[in-house]
Amino acid sequence: MGFSNSGRSKILIIEDDNYMQLIMKRFLGKAYEIEICPSALEALTFLQNGNIPDLVISDLNTPNLSGLDFVQQISSSDFFKSIPVIIVSGEDSSEVRIRCLNRGADDFVVKPFNPAELEARIRAILRRIGKPVAV
Repeated sequence: MGFSNSGRSKILIIEDDNYMQLIMKRFLGKAYEIEICPSALEALTFLQNGNIPDLVISDLNTPNLSGLDFVQQISSSDFFKSIPVIIVSGEDSSEVRIRCLNRGADDFVVKPFNPAELEARIRAILRRIGKPVAV
């Protein structure tokens, strides 16, 4: 497991639900290089092993370490803090969204979501940070 040198933007997805993994990989995998970790703890190990994505999409509620804790950990790391993170969650309260954004998330998407909207948000972030954007 790890990213290749495909030239496409690399997205790490942290999602424990197999159905959501399949949907995101199928939809986003056409344009981006995708790696999936079923937990934020595994994602931290993945990053520490030198697999650096251009963007992370993380479920808020993952086993062992929440998406919120993941965001906080990489935001406080000098090495990983520049990696943008989009949080996805079935929780749509304003309080939860604000907490995630204040702790370092770059965007928040409520499940269920339109995959085209998620991809538009990904493209906007990648454009902003100067990474290759799928057409």
